[in-house]
Amino acid sequence: MGNRTPLYDEHLAADGKVIDFAGWDMPINYGSQVSEHHTVRNDAGMFDVSHMTVVDLEGEHVRDFLRYLLANDVNRLKDRGKALYSCMLNEAGGVIDDLIVYYLDDNYFRMVVNAGTRDKDIAWLEQQAAAFSVTVTVTEHPELAMIAVQGPNARARVLGVLDADARAIAEPLKPFFGAFAGDWFIARTGYTGEDGFEVVLPAAAAVTFWQQLRAAGVAPTGLGARDTLRLEAGMNLYGSDMDESITPLEAGLTWTVAWEPQDRDFIGRSALEKQRSAGARNKLVGLLLEGKGVLRNHQKVVVENNGEGEITSGSFSPTLQRAIAFARVPKETGEHCQVEIRGKLLPARVVKPPFVRNGEARIEI
Repeated sequence: MGNRTPLYDEHLAADGKVIDFAGWDMPINYGSQVSEHHTVRNDAGMFDVSHMTVVDLEGEHVRDFLRYLLANDVNRLKDRGKALYSCMLNEAGGVIDDLIVYYLDDNYFRMVVNAGTRDKDIAWLEQQAAAFSVTVTVTEHPELAMIAVQGPNARARVLGVLDADARAIAEPLKPFFGAFAGDWFIARTGYTGEDGFEVVLPAAAAVTFWQQLRAAGVAPTGLGARDTLRLEAGMNLYGSDMDESITPLEAGLTWTVAWEPQDRDFIGRSALEKQRSAGARNKLVGLLLEGKGVLRNHQKVVVENNGEGEITSGSFSPTLQRAIAFARVPKETGEHCQVEIRGKLLPARVVKPPFVRNGEARIEI
């Protein structure tokens, strides 16, 4: 038996198929992953993401600490509540984790990190924070729960069940901003390519909120649909598309590295600059299978005259009705390649993610 979120019994009551996910008993689906995927794209679905970890960082030098810790630059955060996506790197430039950090006060930032990397993330944070006298506070299960509500109707459904005070905080939030509403933290962020909220709330309030959302027409959605939604949206998955052996330059995340100002030192910068000067040998691209078939993780990608690569994330896209993938391929790869599926080489087109955003195709089919 793994760790269980406060919503575990709700998943069972909704016929959720529970699997082990990073040591947690989590629902992969509630009967139909494809149906859940379409519900998020066309209406509103909710995910139990209480397995993720909330880390509060406080201190007079917390901004300096984060400017050293992260490849992206928190000095870009000028307005309170604004969020920033970044990678946290090791000295070799490899990705320890990808995360979101919120600027809440000059002495207070909040970070949300992945469940599968929890222990090493916290150890790394505490190790690096000591020199800056920053306090690292980890608050998670059983104290907190986290529910993500995503889809074109997600915000309206959430606002409809919040009390007046929380609604007054949540309604004006701009994309990629978060704010406290009492002891709830509501952020207009997500991992699906759709609008919505991610709500961090006391564990004792999670079941009631979940049930209120269900009554309002929000469908429980499992981690299976979450994965196909994020892939369509062009969002990386830690452990598949990058890890400690892969730099942001090889993971399609160069845009998350703030090179300026040049005098800002951050962990891994020297290694990244060397790789940038030499040129990364590989790059992460999107693939669209030209014919029938399904693209899966670890399938071989053959690039004529340029070597081989590998699919890092692959699946059938319910929105596009085509097989799509991320693949790490030689940097010389052009517009076409082949994927080995069951001993046969099938043609695929190289495309630039995202595949789908806000319910609409972003690539030519």
